[in-house]
Amino acid sequence: MREYDLSGAQWRKSSYSDDNGGSCVEVLDDLPGVVPVRDSKNPAGPVLVVTAPAWRAFVEGVSAGG
Repeated sequence: MREYDLSGAQWRKSSYSDDNGGSCVEVLDDLPGVVPVRDSKNPAGPVLVVTAPAWRAFVEGVSAGG
């Protein structure tokens, strides 16, 4: 399993996250081939790293209402 140093990362809040303290997902856009994802309410918590194609498929599914 590959490890990533995300200590200085500039996280971006997903446009699908709400602003009411509910579902808050943050992602990183600048790692080639992968997309790290975390819960913005728990920035020191675990980070899920998925492949870029898997993330694209997820976003497309959410956008399509699936």
